[in-house]
Formats: sequence, C-alpha cells, structure tokens
Amino acid sequence: MRSILIIGSLFACGLVCAQQKDSVEIKIENLGKEINSPYPDFAPVTSADGSVMIFTSKRPTTEKEIRKNSSNVERIYSSDFNPKDSLWHQTIVVPDPVNTKGRNNSAIALSNDGQHMLIYHDDFNGNGDIYESKLQGTQWSEPKRLGEPVNSQFHESSASIAPDDKTIYFVSDRPGGLGGRDIWFSTRDASGKWGKAENIGSPINTNTDEEGIFIHPDGKTIYFSSNGHGGHGGFDIFKTEFKGGRWSTPQDLGEPLNTNGDDLFFVMEANGQTGYYSSSMPGGMGDKDIYRVSFIPIKKEVKPAGPRLTLLKGHVFDEEKQTPVGALMDIYDSEKNELVTTLGSNSSTGKFLVSLPAGKNYRITVKSEGYLYYSDFVNVPDTAAYQEVERNIALKKLTVGKKIVLKNIFYDFNKASLRDESMSELNQMVDLLKENSAMKIELSSYTESKGADEYNRKLSQARAQSVVDYLIKSGIPKTRLVPVGYGEALPVASNDTEEGRQMNRRTEFKILKN
Repeated sequence: MRSILIIGSLFACGLVCAQQKDSVEIKIENLGKEINSPYPDFAPVTSADGSVMIFTSKRPTTEKEIRKNSSNVERIYSSDFNPKDSLWHQTIVVPDPVNTKGRNNSAIALSNDGQHMLIYHDDFNGNGDIYESKLQGTQWSEPKRLGEPVNSQFHESSASIAPDDKTIYFVSDRPGGLGGRDIWFSTRDASGKWGKAENIGSPINTNTDEEGIFIHPDGKTIYFSSNGHGGHGGFDIFKTEFKGGRWSTPQDLGEPLNTNGDDLFFVMEANGQTGYYSSSMPGGMGDKDIYRVSFIPIKKEVKPAGPRLTLLKGHVFDEEKQTPVGALMDIYDSEKNELVTTLGSNSSTGKFLVSLPAGKNYRITVKSEGYLYYSDFVNVPDTAAYQEVERNIALKKLTVGKKIVLKNIFYDFNKASLRDESMSELNQMVDLLKENSAMKIELSSYTESKGADEYNRKLSQARAQSVVDYLIKSGIPKTRLVPVGYGEALPVASNDTEEGRQMNRRTEFKILKN
C-alpha cells in the first residue's frame, strides 16, 4: 500500500491521511486494492481481534457482468489479515448459499469470534430483512431469516449483536419510532426466543434517520451513523456509552472521520485503537471505499484509555493427536454463579475467541463428546486495561488413567467446606458421571507444604470427601467414587513461591474405570 501522509483538511484524503486531535493522532488509510475496487465497497465487519473482515461490494463477478464492466448486485466478500506484512489477503467472494443469486446480499454484522454472521437480503418489494449464518468448519450455513419481532413487514437494514449474544440492536423504519429509520433492540430469553422489539429512544434516535449500528465488544459502547444530530453533512458517525443505566448523549467523532459526504458502517476492534468504515470521500479508488482508522498517541508516554476488557482466544485440540476439536465453551460469572454466554470452537481449526468485559471474575468450562471437560478461570478487575489472553486447551479422551485439575473448586480458608463458586464445576462432574454410568473415579485433593504433614493430609482428605459427598447427594452411587487426600505430596510446582503454592493447592479428577 502506498503511504501518503496529509495533515490538515481531509475532504480529499487520498490513500492515507492523518490529523491531530487532543493527545491522539487519527490516521485514516484507504485499504487499497486488496479490499477496494473501482466499484462501491462498503459495510465492513470484522472479528474482535481484526483477523477477519467481511464486507459488501458491487464489483462485477459473473462473466456477463465482467463483459459489461458493471454490476447492480451486492455480494458478500471476505479477507484475512496477515500480521506479518500488515496487509489484507486478496478478497474472495463468499460462496453460496450466503450469496443468494438474484438478490442483494450484504454482511451487516460479525460475531466477536468470526463464527456468526448477520446478513441483509432484500425481498424484491423494496423492503429487506435480517438473516443469520454460522460458520460450520470452513463452510457458512444457509442463511435463516430472523423471525419477528426483529424482522417485520417494514425495512430492517442493519444490526449488531451484543458480546453476550443476548441482545440484538437493529435499524428499522417500522412505525412507532421517533423518525424515519430508528435503532431498536430485542433481548433473547432463556429459550433463545427474541423478546418484544423496543425503540432505543432519545438521545440516540432523532426525527430523521439512524443507520449502521455497531456495539463494541465491551458491551457498553455503540457506534452508529445519523443525519439528525447535526454534524458535517450527510450521514456522520457518533458514539454513545451506557452509563448509570442510560445511554449518554451521542458524541460526534468529528474530523477526519466525518466528512461532508456519507460516512457509514463504522466498526471498532476490541483494542479500541483500530476501526473500519466506508466513505465516499474524494481521493479513493472509486465510489465508496473502505478505510482503516488508527488512533495513535502523539506522545509515547501517553497511552490511549481504550476499552476495559479481556479478549480470550486460542485453540481447542486433542491432547494425543494434536488435532482440532469442536467444543462448547460455557462462560460463568463467578460471583453470581450465572451463565454469561456459550460459544463454540471451530470444528475445522479449533479456534475460539470471546470478549470478557472488565469488572468480573469468569469461570470457563470446555466440553466435547468423548472427552473429559476442561475448567479454568479468568479474573478481569474493573480497572483492568485492554489485554489479549491466549489459552490453548488440550482435551483428554475419556480413557482410564486420564485426569484433570478442577480449577474451579474452592474451599473456605483452612476448611473443607465448599464455597458457592464451586457449584458450576461440581454440576459439570455430576453431568459427566451421569452420562457415563460405568465410570469410576478417584477424587483427590492436595495442599501446599506449609503446616504439619499429618494436618495437611487430614485437611486434603476432608476436602476430597466434601466433593464426594456432593456427588452422592446429586445421585452418583458411592461405589463409583474414591476420595483420597494426598496432603503436600506430589507437588506440581515449587512451594517457594506463592504462585507455586497456589498451583499445589488443587483438586483432581482421575478415571479409574470407564
């Protein structure tokens, strides 16, 4: 990509331009020939880590269109980012059934992990609806129309799903709003059904049009375009945050993002420093182009505030074969003992990614048929800055001798009584043992080296017994459970550090018979 740097007016931007604003330099780059074409290219959506982009283009694709050098059909394209050279790979048209022949197809949202896409399809009578497709291995599933109340007999053009997958925000011109196109939302109940559509109201909606809704992976920041909040001309991009139980007054992102043309479909990576949007500003490759926006601190010692969240990502794989495994991952709020969200690792690659907003301690359970489940935890204090955490998870087959550390079993200090935070882990064990009725296990507990040997052995035995007692109360026969307290024996780390001692204070689950 050629590099042309311009400071100042950005209404004729060229390929790269930048402007200082407060303590941050805002740099805008045309994504060039890897993404853009001489035809309209717009509506970019990305995974939370910016590794995948899906967008819409009207470039000619069929032989007939290429001969005519034009196309009246919108199609969905995708590209992967190569971090080695910081470039997007050559784009490919997403194959059927995502791009339905004879209809306008536009990707309008992509889940944080890039596994779930929302699509706009027109319906031949001037209205359009929202559909969803899921990545199954390497193939996208056939798009399915979202039912009412999200879709209606009116026009639904844009949508975004919150990171917990429980709330969808969408744009519609249905009656009952404040103006032409408004932003609405609907919440999913425990059965997966979308509830009544509600208008998000003022100060976000106006008596004119809103468009291009996007909720950030932090779950509390919305970016959208509007031609009703003043601005610079046409549609401009605004930002609002959920604070104190309400949405804040929308903030104009200003120059250089907003121009006197239409600036739409802004999305932001989880890091809060890189965004993408489409604009018809002069100096592009043709018609609408897709641009990358970077927010760069002017002084090295100044760090951008950024979102407070953790991006947890990695791979799930078979411990022995080292091959990818498609697995379900449950994320719990430790303090409330509530399920936050459920996601899956890709069956072809084993990849997973989830956004964990700050202010909570999370428990994680990963499970797949034929394997012992895996448990872990991630603590994200309210003051935590943006970070990416990688966990590559090896699942163990359900065979004799295999064992796992139960990382979410907690006891009261210096006691054998189980704390409430242990319940989800305990219930996972109950489910596994009920699903495998012949399985017999050893439930073992360990301590660190502090304290007398005999005291540690007795404490660990009592702790193992407390877990076994819970399993028995939950319907698991006593004959299938063997509690053992090993005390300070068999350490897995040095007892000379707090980190090592914490690793040695553990509870394990070992298969004796299956």
